[in-house]
Amino acid sequence: MISERTLPSFDPASIKITHEEGLMLYEDMVLGRMFEDKCAEMYYRGKMFGFVHLYNGQEAISTGIIRALRRGGQDYVSSTYRDHVHALSAGVPAREVMAELFGKATGCSKGRGGSMHMFSAEHKLLGGYAFVAEGIPVATGAAFQSKYRREALGDESSDGVTACFFGDGASNNGQFFECLNMAALWKLPIIYVVENNKWAIGMAHDRATSQPEIYKKASVFNMVGVEVDGMDVLAVRAVAQEAVARARAGEGPTLVEALTYRFRGHSLADPDELRSSSEKEFWGARDPITRLADYLSKNNLATAEELKEVDNKIQQLIEDAVQFAETSPEPPASELTRFIFAEDE
Repeated sequence: MISERTLPSFDPASIKITHEEGLMLYEDMVLGRMFEDKCAEMYYRGKMFGFVHLYNGQEAISTGIIRALRRGGQDYVSSTYRDHVHALSAGVPAREVMAELFGKATGCSKGRGGSMHMFSAEHKLLGGYAFVAEGIPVATGAAFQSKYRREALGDESSDGVTACFFGDGASNNGQFFECLNMAALWKLPIIYVVENNKWAIGMAHDRATSQPEIYKKASVFNMVGVEVDGMDVLAVRAVAQEAVARARAGEGPTLVEALTYRFRGHSLADPDELRSSSEKEFWGARDPITRLADYLSKNNLATAEELKEVDNKIQQLIEDAVQFAETSPEPPASELTRFIFAEDE
């Protein structure tokens, strides 16, 4: 059973965050949670179609890793089919993410990507990928070009770091091993982030791999491997900051295994009958948003009123995103084949 694996210990007193940083982390996670809850509502109301995979419970990983990167620079994010919250943390406006889910022309992928294929060149979001492990080679290529620009083309400003997200199931795929080998050989500036939520659709992780502790697989590539409590945003952020610094310094990649849990089924079409109630209760008690709120309050980094203001602010933002999506135009039929091929500027 997954809850038997001991979560890594982390002493919050070992790091210091400011009032502003604490509120930023809280707001980012609340945005992800409220957005996904609204997606569930819209899906069941028939506003969204196809498969929709929600991120509830895993917010500490998206916030902890992506918000440790630079926005507006040369850092990249590669996602999975559970990509809405990664897009939000990367800075893609909630309006554009919601509109994409509605299949509207104002979406970040012009309505072509839908739930599983979020993309934004402006925000350095390399895409969500429907096939398991599909994004790992893409992210590895992005990290390679960052290093190539700096070392081969002499661009000293090219110090970008790529964060590559994938699930525990992807760590058994060939792309995982091939790309980690190349990244280690070339010391690429990349962070491979395994969001180990213990279930690859309906297959329990421990039944599908000969080495359940995925971070230990880094050792065969002479790569730094780190295990972290993925339900603790401060722990994830601390690990991310070290990995980012190592990558920017030219010291190569890091494999981060974040132990987490999705609070909903694999997708909104999943009745979620395979997981036990005791397992759900174990992880539900470790809600990353509640944990951060408690930490901020106990350490006088935020008042209850400030946290409530954030909640209200995000609620209004989500409602605005839905209204924007509902009133946005459909992609015109005349552009059905557009964006299949490259276009002139």
